Amino acid sequence: MSLTIRPYADGDRSAVVALWRAANLVVPWNDPESDIALCRSKPATAALLVGELEGRVVASVMVGQDGHRGWLYYLATDPDCRGRGFGRAMVAAAEGWLVAQGMPKVQLLVRETNTAVQGFYERLGYARSPVTMMQKWLRNSA
Repeated sequence: MSLTIRPYADGDRSAVVALWRAANLVVPWNDPESDIALCRSKPATAALLVGELEGRVVASVMVGQDGHRGWLYYLATDPDCRGRGFGRAMVAAAEGWLVAQGMPKVQLLVRETNTAVQGFYERLGYARSPVTMMQKWLRNSA
């Protein structure tokens, strides 16, 4: 069977959050349900795509654009489905969404400790940028 990629639907929430947890994407300062709600509240600038196999959500990617560049978030593949090209397919779908939005480039953030994912993105043509990422919380993260 092949992977079917489609937009997130209201009934996907539990499966997507479970996928993100299984893929170790959820950390204490990220609330997956709030992130989904925020993405869904901005349909002109963001989308959540899911990959389905035999009726089961096995992959996801959140994609957005800020008017200057695109961003990828929450790329996940079910650990039992890795090595089948699903991550690559989800990235391609997200890049296609960004091209349709007129974005000239895409960026993403990877935790420094996640070297396996860094290699995955490098194989897809992504390169490290000589920048320093800075942040400031505008709301209580707890």
